[in-house]
Amino acid sequence: MNRTLVSLALVPSFLLVAGCGSTTQTATPSPAGPVTTSPAGPVTTAPVEPAPTPSAVAAGLLPPTSTKEIEVDRPIDTQPTVTGARFGEHKGFDRVVIDLKGDLPGYTARWVPKLIQDGSGDPVDVKGGAYLQLTITPAVAHTEAGKSTWTGGPIFQAKLGNVQNVVKIGDFEGVVSVGLVLDRKAPFRVLEQKSPNRLVVDIAH
Repeated sequence: MNRTLVSLALVPSFLLVAGCGSTTQTATPSPAGPVTTSPAGPVTTAPVEPAPTPSAVAAGLLPPTSTKEIEVDRPIDTQPTVTGARFGEHKGFDRVVIDLKGDLPGYTARWVPKLIQDGSGDPVDVKGGAYLQLTITPAVAHTEAGKSTWTGGPIFQAKLGNVQNVVKIGDFEGVVSVGLVLDRKAPFRVLEQKSPNRLVVDIAH
């Protein structure tokens, strides 16, 4: 059973070719001799589930399949504001949503040996089997007066199928960094969603 976000036949067959008029294509015996059938009767096969449709994959309804790091460069005039993060568990994957106010920024998602706080360079006191860092730029997580727009934390306990913690690593010089503490390294993806704008990170179980 899925938990909503917090806040959130392939059967072997002969190819039938139909053309214009009454022309049809039929199977011909192999040069090696006539085709024979088994005394046991016709061969049957177990049905196989149909392949996933492209729309289902694009919509993020299925677990991700790649561990490849991601980089998207998107220069924009006005840097957006990160207003928070939400997370939840779905069938086969966990989802972390980074909420934004403003345009969609550029971002990178990469594997790191440990989580390091931006600015200070101090290690974050969390332990996991793998660490995925999302770096959003340009972006801020505070107002012009210096007040944080992403409250709480910096360590948010998720305890999902794979994602154990979501960590605010930094909000420094137009860069907002988010760390995901995982039980294990697994396939992931980043989706861009609008109305409102947000970045969605899915990690397989």
